Amino acid sequence: MPVGVIVRSKQNLQQEIIAGKHRWVADEPLESGGDDQGPNPYDMLLGALGACTSMTLLLYAKHKQWPLEDVQVELTHERIHAEDCQDCVTKEGSISRITRNITVSGLLNGEQIAQLKDVAMRCPVHKTLMSEIQVVDTIFHSALNP
Repeated sequence: MPVGVIVRSKQNLQQEIIAGKHRWVADEPLESGGDDQGPNPYDMLLGALGACTSMTLLLYAKHKQWPLEDVQVELTHERIHAEDCQDCVTKEGSISRITRNITVSGLLNGEQIAQLKDVAMRCPVHKTLMSEIQVVDTIFHSALNP
């Protein structure tokens, strides 16, 4: 089975994340008991969606030879009551809502901008988050040397 990402616990709540030759740290803010040495897991999730969105738009515009110069994606995550969501399937409990505001710059016309909005919904991370997700867990025990 291929290894995609490895996460190892460090001090307190800090987590070292290893993806190939890249390494970074996730943590929780001080008020949540962490040391604030890196983004929290939800910020990384939003970062993944924002990065994928921007990359998808840039690649699409490059392919179409459109004059897209810059993409900025601002994202927020919140939990809301399901009954407060008019267009949600879930009607009880709470749901996660991610708001994604995309700003594009360049000499683009209205049709190109509308098409970029549609393309944003086809970024692979967006499609993953909108599809049924199955997480398969296995736990192993590694005895520590006394």
